[in-house]
Amino acid sequence: MKKIGILFGQENTFPQAFVDRVNSKKDSSVSADFVKIDKVIQGEECGYDVIIDRISQDVPFYRGYLKNASLNGTAVINNPFWWSADEKFFNNALATKLKVAVPKTVLLPSNQHPPDTTSNSFRNLTYPLDWEGIFSYVGFPAYFKPFSGGGWKNVYKLNNSDEFYKAYNETGQLVMMLQEEIIFTDYFRCYCIDRKDVHIMQYDPRQPHHLRYVKGSLETEKKLLEKIEAGVLELNKGLGYDFNTVEFAVRDGIPYAIDFCNPAPDADLNSVGEDNFEWIVESSSNMAIRRAHNHIPSRNNLTWGSFINSFVKNETL
Repeated sequence: MKKIGILFGQENTFPQAFVDRVNSKKDSSVSADFVKIDKVIQGEECGYDVIIDRISQDVPFYRGYLKNASLNGTAVINNPFWWSADEKFFNNALATKLKVAVPKTVLLPSNQHPPDTTSNSFRNLTYPLDWEGIFSYVGFPAYFKPFSGGGWKNVYKLNNSDEFYKAYNETGQLVMMLQEEIIFTDYFRCYCIDRKDVHIMQYDPRQPHHLRYVKGSLETEKKLLEKIEAGVLELNKGLGYDFNTVEFAVRDGIPYAIDFCNPAPDADLNSVGEDNFEWIVESSSNMAIRRAHNHIPSRNNLTWGSFINSFVKNETL
């Protein structure tokens, strides 16, 4: 029998619903449960054909466990190797190559030296940086946020260069990026499962967390929704995420991808609402079952994005 496991932390509603849904399909060749770990030995199998990862971004031990499991053929969703290497600035840069609109964004060095470095470690940097050129390119208002991370931690909204310098002095050793603010008329958060199933949710990031998902029917121009769906698929195929959300802010009819590195996105019944929750549970359980049926223990069962695959293809020519 093929085994599907879910690895999770503090969330309560989704993991149980996911396990129950997989098992309710009455597929006698597949079963699901919560992952149990009593030891992790190098090079040994973990006993699962598929694992849905909802927590390793916060627990390095779990990340090591999942990489070891992947080495032994487990299909880990999402790919723990790529997720370890990924960050938001690269995602934005890749989006420009995929022809998906994104806000103007620049990467900035940390305000303070990282541990075990001195000014000599940064002799390749021009000092001062071309602040005038940077501010001219991005414009104000702007958002100042870590190039890697989430949860709206260490995020600043800035109206001018004076506010920027004040915020920059508060960021310590964080590597930050300065990003154009998109003044939007509509905003959407989109689930993408298995790089093919898309669920578009109207969303208002200005509201308290539990009120952000707008209830009711989605009354939006069909052409815009089609463009959003195409952007969601393009980004997830490029990055190789099987379980992700993409946020779009619409300005002058153009959807701008704002946040699309969420491989353990919110799936709590109490915040996303019953209809959205039902779609997430059903789509993710179907994906896990498909992946279990296609699982071959002797091969690499991870998903790699088209960006990585194109490099591998070129290297083998």
